[in-house]
Amino acid sequence: MSHDAKHSAAHGAAHAHETHHPTGNQYLKIAIILTIITAIEVWAYYIPALVASPLFNPALIIMSALKFGIVVLFYMHIKFDHPLFRLLFTASLILALCTGTALMFLFKVF
Repeated sequence: MSHDAKHSAAHGAAHAHETHHPTGNQYLKIAIILTIITAIEVWAYYIPALVASPLFNPALIIMSALKFGIVVLFYMHIKFDHPLFRLLFTASLILALCTGTALMFLFKVF
């Protein structure tokens, strides 16, 4: 195989592994979404009736998990990597949520 053919094959293999990454506008939209979710979390904390609600902690956990997922998928580029990485992060999130929920039940937070 000639040098040009090897270089072309190597370049083709490297190009096949290139992935799409978010544009600046997509990053801006993601940042706005994360800001809105954070604002809702902070706003909810200052409403005494919401804090007293039994759904307050689960709602905060869900919003935090949503933000975690967005950050991992886009800012850590997991969405564009091998599906195994996505599985590992998703499984870790589910395990953490189950552990946190079990601890809340154990300590009678609900």
